[in-house]
Parts: sequence; structure tokens; C-alpha cells
Amino acid sequence: MPFQRILTRILQRYWRMTRSLTLGAQGAVIDSDGRFLLIRHTYLPGWHFPGGGVEKHETIQQALYRELHEEAGVVIEPTPELFGIYSNFKAFPNDHIALFVVRSWRQPVAPRPNAEIAECAFFAIDALPDNINPPTKCRILEILGRQPRQTSW
Repeated sequence: MPFQRILTRILQRYWRMTRSLTLGAQGAVIDSDGRFLLIRHTYLPGWHFPGGGVEKHETIQQALYRELHEEAGVVIEPTPELFGIYSNFKAFPNDHIALFVVRSWRQPVAPRPNAEIAECAFFAIDALPDNINPPTKCRILEILGRQPRQTSW
């Protein structure tokens, strides 16, 4: 996996220099028991919401549908709720993340670990993993109304 990490960093630097704005879409997928779907990447520490960058000629919603299907096997039914748009200047100088709450969905096939995704699992609010990405945990608390919404990721 060291090669993949190096390649990711090279591509990130390239995107920083060539794009005036980067935009990502992430989904807070919630099951009927109120648990949140989180993924653990092979190239990034901690647990995160599934999601990723919006590609050229792709809408934010199309990116969300694509990323959730690719990373977690989730098929969204019908339109998810846009929860908020956050700045993420720590990642890129002009990066933003659109966070959607996904309550209506299905998972026809459970994902298997692959080169990008090491694990995918549902977690209850009182059993979140110790190594959850701090901004992901903040967004969960915001969705549950346990802390005020922020503007930065």
C-alpha cells in the first residue's frame, strides 16, 4: 500500500495546483436502528463516511450515488437530504464537502475489502470506533442535534 499512498499524495498536490475549487460528496447513511455506516480506507487513518470527489460533468448527487455504491454497496432510494456544505481547507485551499443524510437505501451486496476500502460497518452512537475521524464524529453529533452545526469540516 505505500505506492498507493504516494500516488494519492501526488494526485492531491496536482489537484491543488490545477483546480480552483474541489468539491466532495459524503453520505451519512443511517439504518433503521439509528446506526451510522462508516468506512475505513486503506490509505487514510480512521473511520469516515463513504463519499468522494465530484468528477467533471458530474452533479454532486451523481457523485454521492456513485461513491456510496462503489465504497459501500449502497443504492440510495429516493433523494437524500442535503444536510450541509462544509469548507475543508485543511485538505485543499478551496475544498468543500456536501454532506447528505441518507435514510432510505438498500445494500443488495455487502462490500468486500478491496484496494481502497479496508472495512465497512454500521455503528451505534454509543459504540463509535475509537479511531473515528474527528470531523466525522462531529457531523454525527450535528445530525443527531447534540451539537451546533459548524461551517468547517
